[in-house]
Amino acid sequence: MRIVKDATERKNEILDAAEELFAAKGYDATSTGDILKRVGIARGTLYYHFQSKEEILDALIGRINQALIARARRIAEDQSVPVVERIIRTIASMNLEEEKSSIGHEVLEQVHKPQNALMHQKMQQGILDGVVPVISSLVEEGNEQGIFHAEYPRETTEMLVLYASIAFDSRLGQTPEQLKNRMAAIIRNTEKFLGVERGSLEKPMARLFQPAF
Repeated sequence: MRIVKDATERKNEILDAAEELFAAKGYDATSTGDILKRVGIARGTLYYHFQSKEEILDALIGRINQALIARARRIAEDQSVPVVERIIRTIASMNLEEEKSSIGHEVLEQVHKPQNALMHQKMQQGILDGVVPVISSLVEEGNEQGIFHAEYPRETTEMLVLYASIAFDSRLGQTPEQLKNRMAAIIRNTEKFLGVERGSLEKPMARLFQPAF
């Protein structure tokens, strides 16, 4: 008997199969035919949901973004943790280079290719749209507590998140000296943006640049 699944269930099934195959074989080595076989559907069914392998990758990027944003919200909402620590942990949670799953690394490899520059931009924009409100609310909370003195919480957060996303990108080919200077710059500018005493964020923020964090 033919099993009929609703559109959302079938779409997620296709994405799950593609995720497994991209992780196992790599994106370039995986064909739409491989995905069809894994799911057990006709080509027309696949094209009903996704017009190409690139669209499937784009949807997987969306899922990764959603997971990152959800993780950021969980961290930010933990009132048992001081606001400064929550901001640092939330920024650290955006570090895709520390993504543990194979698919996370495979997707990163693809979005960093020159021909996929638009996908990379879309991925960054998705993170910005989702994470900036989360962190800016923490900055506002810090202002209310008298810990921060940021005049423009939203704009400050946008600059911090953008810079952090660049600083975390290992594909920039940074030398140890460049990384050291980049770390010092982001810490000092964060202190300026948040209106806190110089050096007060040096130790806690240094953890953002430690691979094991």
